[in-house]
Amino acid sequence: MKEFFKVTNLKQVMEYADDFLPVETEEIDLHETFERVLGSDIVSDVNLPDFIRSTRDGYAVRGQSTFGASEGSPAYLTVKGRVTMGTKPTFSIGPGEAAKISTGGMLPDGADSVVMIEHTEAIDDTTIETYRSVAPGQYVIEIGEDIKKGGIILSCGQKLRPQETGLLAAFGKERVKVYKKPVIGIISTGDEVVEINETPGPGQIRNINTYTLSGLVQKAGGIPLPFGIVQDNFDDLFSKCSQALAQSDMALISGGSSVGARDFTIDVLSSLPDSKILAHGVSISPGKPTILARAGNKPFWGLPGHVVSAMIVFEVVVRPFIEKIGGLSNQHKRKEKIPALLSRNLSSAQGRIDYVRIRFIEKDSLLWAEPILGKAGLINTMVKADGIIEIGINTEGLDKGSKVSVIPL
Repeated sequence: MKEFFKVTNLKQVMEYADDFLPVETEEIDLHETFERVLGSDIVSDVNLPDFIRSTRDGYAVRGQSTFGASEGSPAYLTVKGRVTMGTKPTFSIGPGEAAKISTGGMLPDGADSVVMIEHTEAIDDTTIETYRSVAPGQYVIEIGEDIKKGGIILSCGQKLRPQETGLLAAFGKERVKVYKKPVIGIISTGDEVVEINETPGPGQIRNINTYTLSGLVQKAGGIPLPFGIVQDNFDDLFSKCSQALAQSDMALISGGSSVGARDFTIDVLSSLPDSKILAHGVSISPGKPTILARAGNKPFWGLPGHVVSAMIVFEVVVRPFIEKIGGLSNQHKRKEKIPALLSRNLSSAQGRIDYVRIRFIEKDSLLWAEPILGKAGLINTMVKADGIIEIGINTEGLDKGSKVSVIPL
């Protein structure tokens, strides 16, 4: 029997991600950039805004002209004119003068603040009174207050959300350099696995993993490339892995990573050109029999065949590798975890990190994480789950009421 389960600790496995380089970059239209990873720093070539603009509807004034104004003793100002949106005012504001202005309008020369219209009364067509004082700079955005010229406004390796896309639009960036989406090959193995349009016979199951892993790859920012089902045959699996090596940036092989006489995965991965087995077993549960290999400059994974194990291993271990080769920098990787209280006691074995499926329940205005217990082959436990929690490698369990951090699914 093959020597197995000389497990590698999770921290060491994650450090291997630094061995793999990001994919190439491409230029795309700005409207296509949602959830893409920026491929270069974006430097501001102008100040934003490049003029002093109002943040309120009201009157542009010199702040000192309103000092001491109150309801009992208002300040009287002469209306010099009106600021037209989208144009530069042709007049200036002196002491005791004001100009009607709308939100976003450009302040005339001489004005340094805005009196809100709610704090004024029109006496006639050319005179207003204000019963509130404003300080210089109040209710305006100064030149460069949002973004200074010459500064890095977005950094390479940053994932673009709608707010970043809006910022790029503000600087007129019609085309943006981003990392290409990494192509992830997906291979399902096992004599017992049949296509989903077939009726399983005795001892057979439909090909669930190709579809769950494809969805997870897309969620992680990659492009899934399924290679179908491979029987438990060395030559067939080697052929598919060779295709994946040529056509994808990373490959996932689900099934065939457990102990057994028909385990060809480790042999095939070891036989690929310029290959090395980096980990043959990881100190996590579920997912202990996970394999990580390097073929050339590409990571190859042997994932458990049980769907729950494969999905949890993907979320915990594989996703960060996809993000790494997809160009996402460490400082911009997702950190969202949801705090909750554990609803019951949980036991755990030392020497491994346990991942437990949970669903959220609200009780007494508190958010609780309720464990969903079930075997690794039961996909309904993942359907019911809102996330997973981690029980540390040196922990024997968690008590009811313990604070936990939930990794959302």
